[in-house]
Amino acid sequence: MRLTSRARSLLALFAWLAADGAGAALPREIAHAFLEAQIPLSAVSAYVQEIGEARPLVSHQPAKPMNPASTMKLVTTFAGLELLGPDYRWKTEAYAAGAIVDGVLEGDLVLKGYGDPKITIEQFQALISALRATGLATIRGDLVLDRSYFAPSPHDPAAFDAEPLKPYNVGPDALLVNFKSVRFVFTPNAAGDATEVRMEPPLAAVALHGAPRLVGGECNDWRGGLAASFANRADHADATFGGRYPSGCGERDWYIALLDHAHYVHAMFARYWSDAGGSFAGGVHEGKAPPGSTPLATLQSPPLYDAVRDINKLSNNVMARQLFLTLATSAHALPATTVRAADAVRRWLAKRKLGFPELVLENGSGLSRRERIAAKSMARLLLAADGSRVRGDYVSSLAVAATDGTMRKRFADESVADQALLKTGTLEGVRALAGYVLGHAARRYVVVCFVNHPNAAHAQRALDLLVERVYAGDFDRSVK
Repeated sequence: MRLTSRARSLLALFAWLAADGAGAALPREIAHAFLEAQIPLSAVSAYVQEIGEARPLVSHQPAKPMNPASTMKLVTTFAGLELLGPDYRWKTEAYAAGAIVDGVLEGDLVLKGYGDPKITIEQFQALISALRATGLATIRGDLVLDRSYFAPSPHDPAAFDAEPLKPYNVGPDALLVNFKSVRFVFTPNAAGDATEVRMEPPLAAVALHGAPRLVGGECNDWRGGLAASFANRADHADATFGGRYPSGCGERDWYIALLDHAHYVHAMFARYWSDAGGSFAGGVHEGKAPPGSTPLATLQSPPLYDAVRDINKLSNNVMARQLFLTLATSAHALPATTVRAADAVRRWLAKRKLGFPELVLENGSGLSRRERIAAKSMARLLLAADGSRVRGDYVSSLAVAATDGTMRKRFADESVADQALLKTGTLEGVRALAGYVLGHAARRYVVVCFVNHPNAAHAQRALDLLVERVYAGDFDRSVK
């Protein structure tokens, strides 16, 4: 007799209940939700513990190494806050490699990066304004980029998921500017008979061809209708939109990573130096800041605690990788490498008596097929963070249920809204969730759950149910 999928799920549930008599077993309702989603319980790892209590409420395969997806950022950001300090600031410096006479630099201008994870267009313009304020007007040499703070390493943006133009696949760089990305903005014109396309930043190295035809109708798959094509090279790129754009979309945008790091910075500099009234017609090449020189201008980043908020709430992979590499400088000589960064994190964990033997760190962002951690280890990390001096900055960096970040659209109609502070993780074949739940009577819980299975995309209901049950505090009834 052939069993239905529901029957198979029920048999698996009964088998699991018969085999697991422990009080910290995965609650049967949640186990059933995973099985209904065609996810075997062997592909799930979970750990729940009330803060201040010695024993877990849920402990299902707690020591199994799992791919945590973006919840790995919880390790990187906690390490960053403790090793670098919440007020740590990255800097970007500009040097003159030559004499400046009457506002003319007879030589190169050198930009030296220290790994700032988020130099926005506005901040880059501020650096240029500071340079212009020194009286510098004309640069007769090249733009020289000192990117030596991070060791050069090969990076294939297509290697992870064959999406080389996605901004989350941009590789780390000591002189990263604006995530090396271009924002294309599509808007119906005032007359309602054409689509306007603008590019931010407006780079001369990126050529924009045509505009999609404005048509009526709902938005739906508006990007697919654009018939977009991108020809991306190291020093120049072409963007073509030969399709249609529905008027019902209003204004929409699309971020694309174009050029290589050096030519992106060069194009940004040339554009905004000209906008600021300066003169520059040079090329770009690698080099070093003049030894012993004083910078003409310095750009300081916002404090680390701001960056940690972006990394965790918005799950920013590029910023996480920049922070991860910066961690190497806390324990090793320059240049920073991922191997040295991983070692710095392990040393920090050892000092905190948080040895996680199963831990595998590749880039610290979770955008990896190799990274691993166990649910119990992640829970121990969250418990340690809750008792640390950086607790406020760390906990406030997590997405709030039904309110912001990656949790903005989850739990909107549930009592748990605003009562869970969580980091989510999503990869093909992976769903993860880790953080804190604020229960009744001021009870607080650490919650971790990892799912590694081809059907992981169907795990959200079970993951949400776990959070709801933790908030309700009804585990005593559910696990019996």
